[in-house]
Amino acid sequence: MGVIHQLWSAGLGEMRTLNIYLPMEYEADSSRTFPVIYLLDGAADEDFPHIAGLTQFMTMYELMNPSIVVGIANTDRKRDFTFPTTIAKDKQDFPTSGGSAKFISFIEKELQPYIGSHFRINGNRTLIGQSLGGLLATEVLLKKPDLFETYIIVSPSLWWDNESLLKQAPALMKENSPGAKRIYVSVGHEHRIMRRDARALSRTLKRGAGNAFVYFDYLPHETHATILHRSVYNALELLHKKK
Repeated sequence: MGVIHQLWSAGLGEMRTLNIYLPMEYEADSSRTFPVIYLLDGAADEDFPHIAGLTQFMTMYELMNPSIVVGIANTDRKRDFTFPTTIAKDKQDFPTSGGSAKFISFIEKELQPYIGSHFRINGNRTLIGQSLGGLLATEVLLKKPDLFETYIIVSPSLWWDNESLLKQAPALMKENSPGAKRIYVSVGHEHRIMRRDARALSRTLKRGAGNAFVYFDYLPHETHATILHRSVYNALELLHKKK
């Protein structure tokens, strides 16, 4: 299904495992470059197998362009995907939380350069995150939008820290204009706060993200457990159409 690379992160102070799917076309044409899809929760026992398989399937049937998938395996997702919180219960339930700034720096300064130096890539980069991963993907979009061209944000946990990131979104977009990004936001039949926040994020992005393309996808037949696969299929079909 792919190859495994180990990347030592000086910023995080630990080894990180990368599961990497290379499309069949990668070996067939040594001069060709490819888009990269970065997948949070990307371990072999997380979402890497079914997202890599989905990418392979959609490429085979010419529904999208061949792409590399980089699955970032977790060591402590609650640490990496959350910024510091002011809420006592959050701190109690997530005692290692608050490390997203370091993790975003790892993506920018270590992971992306590593992938660029080891694989033939082009400038098309996508980030996929669900739940706390969706919170992290939203934080990247609002604070470091140029790290990716496409954002697939599924059931984001914007409730974190009393919805502070959602409240800061308009000001952050003025400070860090997303530009011509492609943004997909989805939510299923989940907790009402998650549904409300996903809709609010989509509306806020549509109002303040300038010439970005923003698509909101409500999937009423999907739960928090089932929504990622259907959402990624819809997003790739919409945003990665074969050209």
